[in-house]
Amino acid sequence: MNLRDNAPLREKLAAEYVLGTLKGGARRRFESYLHNDAALRRITMEWQDRLAPLAEFSSARTPRKQVWNDIERRLNLPRSYPAWQFWRNESLTFWRGLGVASTAVAALLVVVISVRMLETPSLDYVATLTDEQSRTALVLTGDSGRKSMTVRLVGNAPVPSDKQLQLWAVPKTGNPRSLGLLADRGEVRLALTPGAIGADVALLAVSLEPKGGSPNPNGPTGPILYKGNWVRMM
Repeated sequence: MNLRDNAPLREKLAAEYVLGTLKGGARRRFESYLHNDAALRRITMEWQDRLAPLAEFSSARTPRKQVWNDIERRLNLPRSYPAWQFWRNESLTFWRGLGVASTAVAALLVVVISVRMLETPSLDYVATLTDEQSRTALVLTGDSGRKSMTVRLVGNAPVPSDKQLQLWAVPKTGNPRSLGLLADRGEVRLALTPGAIGADVALLAVSLEPKGGSPNPNGPTGPILYKGNWVRMM
């Protein structure tokens, strides 16, 4: 496989590697390519920068008791006794088992959080909008199945009390299309319309407008503060 000359495949593998969906031998081969391919390492880091902010949408989740029981069974851990029966637990086997269990639990939590992040909601679009210094200010995620979009402000973007942020889809030709008004902190849910993710969308932009949005129906009237592109999840 000639990976160096296949740009789409390089992007796809880098994205899957960062998400953790590249498994087994394929993952090991990709890591071997990373050692000798500086450009591939750069692409992988770019995907890391794009997808890392998605952790903002992940909430902690306590695994079911059955999960812990399955870990103990698979690792052949000795039975745990009440604290007052301390003499039963003070053995080398116990302490070794405890170390193994701690490692397994840590790995399990990573898997649970990752699955939670990928499954709720079912995201198939993501965008990071940056300022003029290429600092991430907003993270957008889109779920075309539910036709919903979440916009989260992650940077320090103070907005004057008489102003408001407005999100736009900027087409390759024609006037920008308003996608909705944003809060100056936290997150906002908007409708994900075909006009927001259509093939003609060149980029997404956020402008600073008067309260209530741009008075011009054909586009923004204030300065463009942030911009970026949709990335279709693979």
